[in-house]
This record gives sequence, structure tokens and C-alpha cells, in this order.
Amino acid sequence: MFEGVVDLAAELVELEHKMSDPKLHSDQNKARQVGRRFAELKPIVATWREYQKAVEDHQAAVELSMDDSSFKAEAEKIALVVQDLADKLQMMLIPRDPLDGKDVIVEVKSGEGGEESALFAGDLVRMYLRFAEKRGWKATLIDSVDSDMGGIKNASISIKAKGNPELGTAPYAWMKHEGGVHRVQRVPVTESQGRVHTSAAGVLVFPEAEEIDVEINNEEIRVDVYRSSGPGGQSVNTTDSAVRITHIPTGIVVSCQNEKSQLQNKESALRILRARLLSAAEDARAQEESASRKFQVRTVDRSERIRTYNFPENRLTDHRTGYKSHNLDQILNGDLDPVLQSCVDMEITQKLAEVGDTR
Repeated sequence: MFEGVVDLAAELVELEHKMSDPKLHSDQNKARQVGRRFAELKPIVATWREYQKAVEDHQAAVELSMDDSSFKAEAEKIALVVQDLADKLQMMLIPRDPLDGKDVIVEVKSGEGGEESALFAGDLVRMYLRFAEKRGWKATLIDSVDSDMGGIKNASISIKAKGNPELGTAPYAWMKHEGGVHRVQRVPVTESQGRVHTSAAGVLVFPEAEEIDVEINNEEIRVDVYRSSGPGGQSVNTTDSAVRITHIPTGIVVSCQNEKSQLQNKESALRILRARLLSAAEDARAQEESASRKFQVRTVDRSERIRTYNFPENRLTDHRTGYKSHNLDQILNGDLDPVLQSCVDMEITQKLAEVGDTR
């Protein structure tokens, strides 16, 4: 049982040897890849070894019970431990999204609803920044374009784990479930009659790509520079520091203007471009395998909503999992764990149904 873990244990030993080689750390991208894979495999192999020992203990207790009935209760007790470890290991061996160990770039865009949508997009950005802080991740606002009333027209956030996270705990494994249309129902600040309005903002989640993951050749991109602009379109910089990069083969366009340095804006734009290209490649692979992502919706059409934020009732509803709660204020303050856990649980249930019991 679980024979396939033997290969994972051998891979873990090989990774340990690589990590002890000083040459590896001269290439930080490669070192991070090795470290992440090691962090993923270590708990699986440790659980497997616990399981093997429990199986051996159970067999010994059963043999002893044949001569001494007092060992029968011990054998039954160990049998429960064996079953618990088998269930735990089975869960750990469920086929994972190959990108689950990645950091993420989250893009939030205002949609239908004008200024109210931009204000709500700003709420979502703050929610993600606080959620990342509570989980001990490092979140950085890479780029943003503000609206006239202090909302956000669009923003890009980088969220990174500290160190090498264990399997299923990296930012992408959780944040990928945020991709889609988020609908808000509340009385806008611009509404004088107190009527509840409905608007929406869109969220796109991309795995953060290392340079080793995606190679971008200079001849494949066009780089344009221009002056940064603030709310209302007024210039906020006297130099051409803002950068727009067009990836010619795919037509993907990325703009960044937050930094004062043209070089820094270019590097930020390249980070976002790599993430989008990696995500596009993974989407194509997933579609070929008939396992395209079920959680991300790439338009800002309210009819394709994944979640509703109802302010008058302080209620949040996730339309994919059926999760509901009446602590919307706390969720917007970063308490997203229960909401996203319902998405993770649904994903695991779907994958278990697809693969069946492989033990």
C-alpha cells in the first residue's frame, strides 16, 4: 500500500543532497525551487514512515494476541491509528495543482458600477493585504490606479510566503479561489436616497513565475514609456517613468507606474507578465487534460459572480460552495480563512471523486 511514496522518499533524499551543495545556492531561483519541493515532500514522507511503523506495530500486536489475549485490545487500538494515518496520507497524495506551491500576483479591477465599483475594489485590495498579513505572508502593492473618490480602478498585489511553505499552504493554493467576479450590494456614498445598489469588481489570480519558469526574449516584447497619471488623468510625475510592456506573441499588455524609477516599473511589469504567461500556459495544459480551472472567471460580468458581499445584512455568500456568514465586517478585515477553507474542501472533494480510492 502506498508503494508510490517509495519514489517520493528517494526524491527527498536526493533533494537533501542538493540542498547541502553550496553550488546550488549560487542560483537563487533554482535553490527556491529545490527548497519548495523539499518542503512539499517532507511531511508526506514523514507521515508514510509513521504509517509503516504503525502497520508493523499492529502486526506484532496481532501475533502476540494469538498467545496472549491481553494484546487484543492493544491491536485494536493500533488498528485505529493505522486507519487514521492511512486517511491522512491518502489526502496528502491527492493530485495537486502543479502551481499550488507558488506565490501569487492578484489583480483587482473595478467593473460595472462606476465609482462605487472602484471603492469596492479598494475594499478588496485592503482585505487581501490584511489577510496576507494575518497568514504571515508578505504582501506588496506592485501597481495601482486610483479613482477620483479614493477607490481603485485596478491594482496588482504580490503575495509571497516566508520561507518554504508545506504542501497546500502556499499563497497560490489558497488565493487561486479568489479569481472571479465579486458582487457588492450596499448604499453607495454617492446615493442620496439611501437605496441599495449592486456593482461588481473582478479579481484575477496568477501564480508568481520565476525567471526559470518563463523565459521572455527582448525581441518578443515592446516597451513604451509615458508619464504617470493620477485620479482624473492628471500627471503626477515630470519624467517618463511609467512603463507599458506588450508581449507581441500573445498580445498581453502590462502597465506599471507606481515606482518613480522607470527601471523599477519595468521590472514590476515583467513580473506580472511572467505570471500571466505562466498562467496561460497552465490553462492550456489543463484544458488539454480536461481539468480546466473551475474557480476563475475572467470577465467582470455580474452574471458570472462567485461571491456576494451584502452590506445591509452584514452577509457574505460564496456561490460555488454555498458558504454563508454574517460577519462581513470581519471578513473585509482579513478574516478570509473560513471562506477559502470551504473552497479548498470543495476542491479536495472534487479530486477525490475524480481519482477514487487509490489505496
